[in-house]
Amino acid sequence: MNDIALTIGAHAFTYAQVALGFALAVILLLALLARSTARAGRERSLEAAAAAERAREFDDKVAEMTRLQAEMQGRMQTMAEIFGTRQADLARLLSERLDGLQHRVGQGLETTARQTSENIARLNERLAVIDAAQKNLTDLTGEVVGLKDILANKQARGAYGQGRMEAIIRDGLPAGAYTFQATLSNRTRPDCLVHLPGDHPLVIDAKFPLEGFSAFREAKSEEARRQAGQRVKADVATHVRDIAEKYLIPGETQDMALLFVPSEAIYADLHEYFDDVVQRAHRARVVVVSPSLLALAIQVMQTLVRDARMREEAQKIQVEVRRLLDDVKRLSDRVERLDTHFRQAQEDVGQIRISTDKIVKRGERIDALEFDDAEQPRPAIASPVRAAE
Repeated sequence: MNDIALTIGAHAFTYAQVALGFALAVILLLALLARSTARAGRERSLEAAAAAERAREFDDKVAEMTRLQAEMQGRMQTMAEIFGTRQADLARLLSERLDGLQHRVGQGLETTARQTSENIARLNERLAVIDAAQKNLTDLTGEVVGLKDILANKQARGAYGQGRMEAIIRDGLPAGAYTFQATLSNRTRPDCLVHLPGDHPLVIDAKFPLEGFSAFREAKSEEARRQAGQRVKADVATHVRDIAEKYLIPGETQDMALLFVPSEAIYADLHEYFDDVVQRAHRARVVVVSPSLLALAIQVMQTLVRDARMREEAQKIQVEVRRLLDDVKRLSDRVERLDTHFRQAQEDVGQIRISTDKIVKRGERIDALEFDDAEQPRPAIASPVRAAE
């Protein structure tokens, strides 16, 4: 055993030493193997625990998913029941609506058929009226000829223009806003006075000279047309001067008057061929108006009258509101005084209650006293009360 088994450099090792070293190496290897095995076991146990934890979490998630699925199935079943009920209600409602619509359509068709038959009957009646009117065309032609004769007569033509002017004014203004054939302070009588709110009345004249226009239209030659034009200018200028002198009264009427032309065609010819006459009339503060312009002016005047009445009513309402505010102020003062009386009465009642409580407490204190002698004099009773006070 002491024989040298191995020599390494200067060192010599025996068989015993070599065996001991080999044994130590084996023990070390076994220790390392055991340690590795233990570590592997611990790792396997940790992995098993983690796997168990994951399995538990997976089971919990599966259970939660199962619960959610059950809830979802319940909700879907509830929704299916609700949808079924709503579908039944919708079907019933549609059926009722369709029945009502069919009923109304049937009634509408019946009404339409009845109205169609009535309209056909009315159409037949109107055709009969048209036939009768066609038979009266000759009479209407005669009436037109009569109207021409009226326009040829100066007095009749003046009455026609006066009537048309009066119709326009009556249609546009209330009864108290105008006067026909009124007498002014200079004894003249204009055809119409329109009373403007808060101002002097406006004069309207309807006696427009038409003889010159008739000659102007019927002229066959240039010389006759020129002479007729001069006559138109002279007649219109004279009539405008008469209006300005007779009807424009300072302090009594407006400083402007209206000259009514009863025909739109004559008004157009006047502006087309005799514009200088129109301008002269404007400078004389006389405005030439046609039926449409007179109607427009009347509408403006109607607006002025309406605004004036609205202002009057607004002033009345304002006066009443001021009176109402005065009444409310007086009521507020009286309520304030009444509230002061109530507060004073409440304070007096509170003072009375305080005095009553004091009296009750003093009575209780007197009642709680004990006396040795029932025949004790009265001042002996009063002294503890004064002491308590």
